[in-house]
Amino acid sequence: MTDTTPVIFPRAGFRRRFGSWVYDFLIAFAVYMAAGAFSFLLMFIGHHFGLFDMQGQQHFSDTIANTAWLKWPNELWKMAWVSFFFVYFWSKSGQTLGMKAWRLRVQNLDGSLLSINTGIKRLVPTLFGLGTILVAFDRKNKLSLQDRLTNTEVVVLSLEANRGRL
Repeated sequence: MTDTTPVIFPRAGFRRRFGSWVYDFLIAFAVYMAAGAFSFLLMFIGHHFGLFDMQGQQHFSDTIANTAWLKWPNELWKMAWVSFFFVYFWSKSGQTLGMKAWRLRVQNLDGSLLSINTGIKRLVPTLFGLGTILVAFDRKNKLSLQDRLTNTEVVVLSLEANRGRL
């Protein structure tokens, strides 16, 4: 007879979450920059083919920064890619690359993976890691603001459970 009891992992504390946050911040920044480079290229091609002019600016980057109809879609595009990065990994494996390095996984309270909808709901309170500060003060439950609002938890995996692909 095989044991089918689900393995329960302990919740992650503040230091481990912060370490993971640093890794993920660097990766998210790289995603933001890559998305920005791609959008810059698309806008420059649009300018080259005469879709819009320099709007009185000398440099193309100034045109983007000082023209609302170029700047805000550009910023939303970049933030959408950063959001996609987090939601994709949270819903696919429960781990971003930084979480994998620190053996963390975000999951529903029953141990299942997050849905895309729950991942999206986690984004705003997760912004810049500010919701995680609550874990430093809640040593008993170790739940962040985003955990509380979405009925999720971040757990520390064993070495064996952390093996495998993202």
